[in-house]
Amino acid sequence: MALFWVLFYLACLRAASGCGVSAIAPVITGVITYSRVVNGEEAAPHSWPWQVSIQELTGFHFCAGSLINDWWVVSAAHCNVRTSHRVALGVHDHFSNAGSFQIIRIAKVYTHPLFSLFTNNNDIVLIKLISPAQLNAHVSTVCVAGSSDNFTGGMRCVTSGWGLTQYNAPSTPAVLQQASLPLLTNDECKRHWGSKITDLMICAGANGVSSCMGDSGGPLVCQKGNAWTLVGIVSWGSSECAMSMPAVYASVTALRPWMDRIIAAN
Repeated sequence: MALFWVLFYLACLRAASGCGVSAIAPVITGVITYSRVVNGEEAAPHSWPWQVSIQELTGFHFCAGSLINDWWVVSAAHCNVRTSHRVALGVHDHFSNAGSFQIIRIAKVYTHPLFSLFTNNNDIVLIKLISPAQLNAHVSTVCVAGSSDNFTGGMRCVTSGWGLTQYNAPSTPAVLQQASLPLLTNDECKRHWGSKITDLMICAGANGVSSCMGDSGGPLVCQKGNAWTLVGIVSWGSSECAMSMPAVYASVTALRPWMDRIIAAN
C-alpha cells in the first residue's frame, strides 16, 4: 500500500501543470553577479510566486519557504517551525496590504529526523498547510529537483528572500529581494568551508557578495527547460555575511527521496 501512495504522488507531480512558471516574468540583471540579498536587487512583484514567508502569528517574518504543491511548503529545519506559526503566500511588500496575499495556518510539521544543528546536515522541514493554497497569478508552485538531476558548477541560478541586506542592518527589507549567482561544485565549496561541506549540501556565490540572516529556508532555483526548479534550501553561511564566502543550501536532489516519502504518506 505504501508503494501505491508513493507512485500516486509521483504521478500527480508529473501531471501537475505550470510548476516553476511564473505568470509575472522575473526581471533578472544578468550582467551583475549577486549572491542572495546582500548586494541583491528588488524582485519584480510576484515574479517568484512560490516564495512564502513563515511568520509568527503577529506577522513577524522569521524564515522563508517554497510552495511545492497546494498543500505543502518546504523550508529549513533550523527555522524551528511550529504549528503555532503561519504561512503567508503571495506577499511582495510586508508593509503593504495591497494584493491578494493568503495567510494559512500550519496543520503539521515534519522535520527530517537526522537533522543536526552541529553539522547542518539534513536541514529540511516539510510543512503541511491546514487548508490548500489557492493558486493564481501571485501564488503558484515551484518544480522540485529530482534525485537524479545534475546541476553543474558554474550554472547561473537565483535565490530570493527578505533577509538582511547587510549583517548589521537594523531590520530586514520590506520588499522581496532576488539575486542571480553561480553554483559551485562541492570541491570548490570545500576550499572555503572545508569538511563542513557534505553531499547533502550545495553551494553558490563566493563572488564578491554574500547571504545574510532572514533568508533561511528560502529557495535556490535553477532553470530546467522552461521551468524554475528548486535545487537548494537556504541553510547556512558566514555569520557576518562575508562577501567572499559561498552560501550553503540543503541539496534538494539529495533530500528528494525523503520528501517523496513524507508527502506520499501524509
